[in-house]
Amino acid sequence: MANTHEIKVQRREDEGKGASRRLRHAGQVPAIVYGGELNPVSIQLNHNEVWLASQNDWFYSSILDLSLNGDIQKVLLRDMQRHPFKQQIMHLDFQRVNENETLRTAVPLHFLNEDKSPAGKSAEVVVTHELNEVVVECLPKDLPEFIEIDLADLAIGAVVHLSDIKLPAGVVIPELKLGKEHDVAVVIAKHGKEEAEEAPVESAEVPAAKVAKKDDK
Repeated sequence: MANTHEIKVQRREDEGKGASRRLRHAGQVPAIVYGGELNPVSIQLNHNEVWLASQNDWFYSSILDLSLNGDIQKVLLRDMQRHPFKQQIMHLDFQRVNENETLRTAVPLHFLNEDKSPAGKSAEVVVTHELNEVVVECLPKDLPEFIEIDLADLAIGAVVHLSDIKLPAGVVIPELKLGKEHDVAVVIAKHGKEEAEEAPVESAEVPAAKVAKKDDK
């Protein structure tokens, strides 16, 4: 059973850019809840509480219980707008979920024991994480906050593909249904020499400006 997290919200009466600016100045975050058979509802949340929640993986990939005057609506975060340079959340979009309907969303990947693996212990090996999250399909009750990938046995030269990920019960990766070409690499352990050989060689051309100066003499 996936964990759920409760977030208290209030109904937002005023709408528009001016109203949203006033809310932000008052330490609130304007947001909207949509989806399902209910009409969209404009809401507001305490910025400090939301900011703290946003530091956790579960805020982005778990079922959230939005509490509005005691009424609980199960939702997923679908969009978050941030200020370009301030530590401020500008707006949130939440989508209602039906507990009996399959949903599709991205889930973070957590990589474990890389430093204990043969590849991780070698100073000559470069281990790269090609993906940091993966899109999954499942019922809301089966949605994991994250998926762990144990790299304890990662060998030098090894590649971990999507199909190698051990998924929780009831969870599938829809990308794998599209064919082998979609079974992309998630982790690659390459020898440092391979990295150097594959690096593009830059031509040592003389800048045009310098050539022009020589011609002028």
